[in-house]
Amino acid sequence: MAKTNAKPWHQVVQLRDDITNQELSQKQFAADLYDVVMDVNPGVYHDPHEFFALTYPTVKLRDLARDVTHRLAGKSEKAVRQLHMTFGGGKTHSLITLVHLVNDPASLPEIPAVQQFKAHCSLEGGFSKSRVAAVVFDRLDAEMGMEVKAPDGTKATLKMPWSLIAWQLVGEAGLKLLKADGTERTSPPATGVMEDLLKLARKDVPSVLILFDEVLWFVRVMADIDRAWIGRMREFMHSLTQAVAKVPQCCLVASLLASDVNKMDDLGKQISKELYDEFKRVADEGIQPVESQDVPEILRRRMLKLESYIDKSQWPSQVTATLNGIQAIDDYTAKNRAAEEKRYEDAYPFHPALIETLYQKWTQLEGFQQTRGILKTLASALRDAVKWDKQSLIGMQVFLSAPDSEGLSVAAREMANVAQLEQYEGRRQNWTAILEAELAHARKAQEGLLGVQQREIEQAVMSTFLHSQPIGQRATTRDLKVLIGVGSPDKIELDKGLTRWSEMSWYLDDTFTTDREAGLPKVWRLGSKPNLKQMHYDARQNVSASLVDEVLEKEIRSAGKLTEGARGAGAKVHVLPARPADIEDDGEFHYAVLGPKAASNGKPSAEARRFIDETTGSDKPRAQNRNAVVLAVPSGDGIAVAREKVRDLLGWEKVREMLKERTDIDTAATTRLEGNLRAARGEMGSQIVMAYCIAVTVNDANDVAAYRINVDNEPLFAKMAADKRLRIESTAVNAEALLPGGPFDLWAAGDKARFVKDLVGAFAATARLPKMLNRSAILETLLQGCEAGDFVLRVTRADKSVRTFWKSRPDDAATSDSSLEVALSDAVTLTELDAVLLAPNVLHGLWKSDTITLANISTYFSGKHFVEVDKGGYTENVLIPAADPAAIAAAVAGAVKSGRIWLVNSTISVLGEEVPAGFVNESAELLAPPPTYSSVDVLPDQLPAAWSGGQSTAHMIHGALSAKFGKPLPWVRTSQALDEAFRLGLIERSLDSASWPCDMGGASAIKIRVSKNEVKQPPPPKHYGSKVATSELQLHEVQDLADHVDALREATAGHPLRIRVTVEVGEDGQVDQAVVDKVNSVLAEVKAGWKAE
Repeated sequence: MAKTNAKPWHQVVQLRDDITNQELSQKQFAADLYDVVMDVNPGVYHDPHEFFALTYPTVKLRDLARDVTHRLAGKSEKAVRQLHMTFGGGKTHSLITLVHLVNDPASLPEIPAVQQFKAHCSLEGGFSKSRVAAVVFDRLDAEMGMEVKAPDGTKATLKMPWSLIAWQLVGEAGLKLLKADGTERTSPPATGVMEDLLKLARKDVPSVLILFDEVLWFVRVMADIDRAWIGRMREFMHSLTQAVAKVPQCCLVASLLASDVNKMDDLGKQISKELYDEFKRVADEGIQPVESQDVPEILRRRMLKLESYIDKSQWPSQVTATLNGIQAIDDYTAKNRAAEEKRYEDAYPFHPALIETLYQKWTQLEGFQQTRGILKTLASALRDAVKWDKQSLIGMQVFLSAPDSEGLSVAAREMANVAQLEQYEGRRQNWTAILEAELAHARKAQEGLLGVQQREIEQAVMSTFLHSQPIGQRATTRDLKVLIGVGSPDKIELDKGLTRWSEMSWYLDDTFTTDREAGLPKVWRLGSKPNLKQMHYDARQNVSASLVDEVLEKEIRSAGKLTEGARGAGAKVHVLPARPADIEDDGEFHYAVLGPKAASNGKPSAEARRFIDETTGSDKPRAQNRNAVVLAVPSGDGIAVAREKVRDLLGWEKVREMLKERTDIDTAATTRLEGNLRAARGEMGSQIVMAYCIAVTVNDANDVAAYRINVDNEPLFAKMAADKRLRIESTAVNAEALLPGGPFDLWAAGDKARFVKDLVGAFAATARLPKMLNRSAILETLLQGCEAGDFVLRVTRADKSVRTFWKSRPDDAATSDSSLEVALSDAVTLTELDAVLLAPNVLHGLWKSDTITLANISTYFSGKHFVEVDKGGYTENVLIPAADPAAIAAAVAGAVKSGRIWLVNSTISVLGEEVPAGFVNESAELLAPPPTYSSVDVLPDQLPAAWSGGQSTAHMIHGALSAKFGKPLPWVRTSQALDEAFRLGLIERSLDSASWPCDMGGASAIKIRVSKNEVKQPPPPKHYGSKVATSELQLHEVQDLADHVDALREATAGHPLRIRVTVEVGEDGQVDQAVVDKVNSVLAEVKAGWKAE
């Protein structure tokens, strides 16, 4: 905040006594030409000395005086002049100036203003004494006429404009010149008659000055009585202007416009145009005696004591101090300091922006009356502000009431009344009520801001009001800051205060307040459109608490972020359960979102505690599974804010209903309303989620505790699951963690087995353990541990018989059996052994050579055999459980039958079929399945030992293949090769052959010869040991296959992997070509050239 040593403006200049002491009115500042020429109602405008002491000879006013006095002196041809200005703009003051200059030039006072006029007019011998005739048309009554004075002082009341001129110029002789009998003529005189009248007047004085004021006012009134008056006045103006132009040293100065804007209706505009067109024939361009740069000096002369503004020695320091404060908040002022200093000194003690705004905007208002309005408004403001104002120049602060008073200042109320005359879309604004409400908001906005000690936010209200006139005008942020920066406010504090006001205002036009720059609205405007904030404020007060609660509960139920991800993680979800019994005591993980009644802060509320402590009632405690319940509850302050957000939304919905009944709402307002509704709904939803920042659950001591969660409007459950204090385990534990010595300590010393249900349920029942999100995941971990061989799963039947599972997955019946238990490998004997395990390369260390025996398997499953297992970074010796011999024998037989191992016992060779009884014994050899043979392998060229004269038997071929391999082959290998050769027509059965196919015992009867028919080309031989999987896939299964390609590649590492795909479109009917084309375009994206034919 810039420091200033400036004095209050009223210690540098002093107000005139008539400003501080008198009751002010527009009339006090209104010049009256009629009173001056008739010498009635004396005042400051009658006495030349007093008049010129208050008159500022503006450049344009001096030019007007020069042109008129030069014409009257016979030194100019400019006979007709027109004044261009509306009521209050100085036109009457200009006409009175001319009256005083030429009525009695010899007695003019020798004061600066008169000297300026004389110097500018530069007439040798001074001003020419002239006879003046003035017609003030708004004094001319249509029925009663108007009283005027002849040169000899004789008064007469006349009705016709030409009669009024004639009487004032030459008295009764003038009337007789217009009409022989001396009575008034009703028709306008011709040009020649008017010339004669002017010449007659010049016999007594050298020059004649005719002044017209408010011409349009009279013609518009008369036109309502008789439209012919429009033509009469046009003809009269033609005759008069022509005569004045022809007769030397005669001049006409006229103000055509009317001060009453009601006279400027369509007919008034027509009349104005016709009169103006008539004047244009002989008159130069109209004159506007007062321009914006003249206003400060006019104000100084009319409002300040002469001696106080003649001495300008203190003005530069005052301006310097003022600009130091303004440039601290306005970059433009800082960059253009020199120009601004001149501008402020030229306007001192008035703020130049204040004068410019009043002149450029307020002079357009119907009730303001241009310069006169500025005089009256400032006079009222300064009369009161001089008692308390401490600022260095006259700015917006003077329109405020005294700091310790209520309501509007007199000046502000007067301005509100003037602005209230304006209509916008057929409606008037209650500016008094608007300003009172906004000033109250401004006072609240600037509370506690030490950097705005001069009531700058209140000034901003008045500045915005000033700039908002006429209705529809507006201000930029810079416009406001320049006006309110006189008191050197702190920039940051000022912006903060303006932001506060813009956010709490009821009447700032919210068309603009949403478009911001550096946090502030770019555009400021008061009134003209209903402010939705005001309507919303009123509407939300009428929203009932019960409706808020009803909507709040509904919104909590639909707040997806409170439960998102919980079900997918394995939790059972409850939203606003009515009673504790709604949360089952079943050991599953339960996540519940409780209602506002359960709101908690540092400690769990009694309502929240009930849902963990109880089941169906206070006498039915939740004793078993307290560690499986986590509650989301709101904080007390958070849910209170959420209630207000609900009330905000309901308020906006009420506003929408109200707007439906209004006819003054445009599309932009509706759009803003919908935006506010969306924002309110979003804020409500966000705040509801943010309110739920408390988790209630048991701690590791089994006490109900409350934990504050750092929420950020993201899914709540994920935040809770990630909070280590809640000990929620979202990932499945490994099987080893559930065994003795694991981190959870689930086994008592000496235990060799535990029921699965107890291990799974331990997490829900034991507060010191993690809260396992997915109870079924614990069971799955145990099943996977069994499949990995970490332990044995065992089921005890009712007859005390036992089923065991090791490195295999129990079936559903076993999984759901309550007797299912985890048994350690050193304390169990397998009663069942999965045949799959005996295949080569499945069990680590079982197949140490190409051939094993039953004894090798029995040793492996003796209960004393350890294998070294890779645990990912280290190895561990793991005990292989003991297996019952019967279980081993059954597994071997199953493995042979399923084709996983090949059994050779003496001459018996079995693969893919039942093993004959008694052959699974100590002498049996177990091998990996032999290779398959193709159809060409049984032909004479490949197997000549089996053929004689192109003939053979199945038995001979089997024997030859076995001899060639070196071991008795299983019959299945020979039969497969023969079957393919028969099918391809490479060989055929003799007529005396037995039927095909057959078992090994019938092989001798299958007589074979090389086929004599044309044979099919045999397919290229397959790679020995290759496997082909063929299936017809559904579309979703194709996606599944794609998802598992990496797994296939890993599983087949070191072996060729080929995938052949057939895409078949259609069935019986013909497929439309357009469909085929689309399919082909897709296939081509996968592989170039791939297409359906």
